[in-house]
Amino acid sequence: MNDALPVSRTVDQGTAKLMPDVDRDRAWLLTVDGAPQSYVDLDVPTHLEFEYARRLGHVLDTVAEPGRALDVLHLGGGALTLPRYAAATRPGSRQDVVEYDRGLLDLVVEHLPLPRDAGIALHGADAGEWLEAAPADVADVIVADVFGGSRVPAHLTTVAYARAAERVLRADGVYLANLADAAPFAFLRSQLATLATVFEELVLIAEPGVLRGRRFGNAVLVAAHQPLDVAVLARRTAADAFPARVRHGPALRDFIGAATPVREEDAVPSPEPPDGAFGIG
Repeated sequence: MNDALPVSRTVDQGTAKLMPDVDRDRAWLLTVDGAPQSYVDLDVPTHLEFEYARRLGHVLDTVAEPGRALDVLHLGGGALTLPRYAAATRPGSRQDVVEYDRGLLDLVVEHLPLPRDAGIALHGADAGEWLEAAPADVADVIVADVFGGSRVPAHLTTVAYARAAERVLRADGVYLANLADAAPFAFLRSQLATLATVFEELVLIAEPGVLRGRRFGNAVLVAAHQPLDVAVLARRTAADAFPARVRHGPALRDFIGAATPVREEDAVPSPEPPDGAFGIG
């Protein structure tokens, strides 16, 4: 039984709350302005509560042989759920986390501290600016989970941004992104078209209900130069409590349709979630 008290603090981009999970010791939900951002179990960092986080975890599990240490760059930090997961499943990994909201980073470090040997470096900075200044060929994986409030900032949606990410990745590196959209998927399709200007291999992972246009929801995008283990990803995501579908190849090209890559002058943030899409309480 978790009898810890909730924590609320004004951070750079709103009001952040850490709420204990009464059913799991030392497990916490992070929200910002009422929108769930992260879930962390300090005792079991491999526990991924959110469906989209599990899908990102499945990709991290399949990009290299199990247990191999990786160099991972996380754009967007939240409560550091995925960095903790990678540190636990791939010991010795070197990870950098770039989080724009320094107040949020301070809150998380204070109340949900990282293990001393986690190999995770935290940086308060803009994700786009960090990528532009980063050396080339230094990351095995980039995980982009960047939201200003509930929307992906416009400057992180463009061809220039995709090229910057590709430059920082090694030749066999993999780019992952958590995005959110609803039918007719103008934003999601444009992001796939944008990544397709840089990467040869693309995969989309989302719940059937989202893909069928029944509701607003998360989608995980995966991009690489090398073929991805789509069969394993499909099996793993289908076995989740909330199963997801994996689209790639011709089916994904059909989904993208006539969508065009995003130029800087045309960039807009991701769509505003409808009321109640991700809120709690």
